[in-house]
Amino acid sequence: MNGEEVNGIGAMGGIGFIIYIVFLVGIMYLLVFLPQRKREKKMREMINSLKVGDKVVTIGGVYGKVINIKDDEITLETGIEKTKLTLKNWAIKEADKPIEA
Repeated sequence: MNGEEVNGIGAMGGIGFIIYIVFLVGIMYLLVFLPQRKREKKMREMINSLKVGDKVVTIGGVYGKVINIKDDEITLETGIEKTKLTLKNWAIKEADKPIEA
């Protein structure tokens, strides 16, 4: 056997390995990162569209009504005693929009 032939086969194997790794990284990107970006975009849109009067649930499970929005803070009114909580806007998990007639 010639030394050049062995190197030629090894080089092709190396290129195949690199293509395989690139393929796996591409699949991981499609399965993990794209759905995560979609969720983050949807959450940003939901937070940016909040208005006074909307009912929300926080990441801690607190349910309340938005009574004030100021920069990156949201004030909620909760419970029968109308307790007021001021939270960062990223703490909002879900929003129940009132039906507009």
